[in-house]
Amino acid sequence: MIRVTVADDQAVVRVGIAAVLDAEPDLSVVGQAADGEAAVALAVSLRPDVALMDIRMPGLDGLRATARIGAEAPGTRVVVLTTFGFDEYLFAALRAGASGFLLKDTEPERLADAVRVVASGDALLDPGVTRRLVDRFASEPEPRDASVLRTLTRRETEVLTQVARGLTNAEIGEVLGISPATVKDHVAVILAKLGVRDRLQATIAAYETGLIRPGVR
Repeated sequence: MIRVTVADDQAVVRVGIAAVLDAEPDLSVVGQAADGEAAVALAVSLRPDVALMDIRMPGLDGLRATARIGAEAPGTRVVVLTTFGFDEYLFAALRAGASGFLLKDTEPERLADAVRVVASGDALLDPGVTRRLVDRFASEPEPRDASVLRTLTRRETEVLTQVARGLTNAEIGEVLGISPATVKDHVAVILAKLGVRDRLQATIAAYETGLIRPGVR
């Protein structure tokens, strides 16, 4: 059973999301919060697998709450619920440690699947949010020390490049002529060397270090 908390200051939205997830046989909403402080408290006390987090909430907002959950309940992975109107917060939330972004009008089935994906240790972005993330890198690059790339082997660099382009393990295997299982092993090593916890954070590192540039395939 995947344990989930939901944080949103709009009661109708919060209760609706909880109802959608609780209807799934493998998902259980163990707590709800109307603000960031309560969301952090739930994560610390209940240790859910996934915390769904609104960005704009009274008091402690979703960005700061996400960062605190990462520090105080590191086993809980955060998925931020957002709208296109909040683009200025997307990159900040990724830096805060969010493992995914979904739009609030996401179909119920996709919402449930997203919780499963993130709980499994992977990361997820809504396609529209992905486009905006890349555009953000193009317009406001924030360089990271590229020396970390020197810790990667040639093959690991090739794998990271394909990860940053959004390919699955199976697709990367086809491109590089190796098995998906080998790709998975490489990805695990890459995450450890870069000091990040999932493919999404690795993708950010690839862009920030200049390994991948927006518009270059």
